Amino acid sequence: MLAIDLRTAVMRTSRRLRIEATGDVITPGQYTVLAHLNAGSQTLRELAEREHVQAPSMTRIVNALTDQGFAQRQPHPVDGRQVHISITPAGQEVLAEARSQRTAWLARRVAGLSEEDRLTLSRAAHIMQEMSAK
Repeated sequence: MLAIDLRTAVMRTSRRLRIEATGDVITPGQYTVLAHLNAGSQTLRELAEREHVQAPSMTRIVNALTDQGFAQRQPHPVDGRQVHISITPAGQEVLAEARSQRTAWLARRVAGLSEEDRLTLSRAAHIMQEMSAK
């Protein structure tokens, strides 16, 4: 069934991309949190909800990111009981590098395909983007 094949292919490719470019500097979970923070500061609760993890797990991830200088905590502008987490310039750098490495890995794989397969993948990518936007 096409849906099963697509789900399997997307999950395997996603897992491989997560592994390819995080390695020594940041973990796949830290990468994802930095990507969320790159869109704007968020509370621990918001990050935990986005990642579907419990607050203590998100606290560990954020602690590691702040310890490495990739994220910072700031007082919440309205609720003094909360803090906002934001990405730092160093976090933006490591995120950009990880994205670049992932793109390079994928580009190497695509370059080994036939022209026909590259065109098919290009069309499939557009279709999947359209499906995801709905």
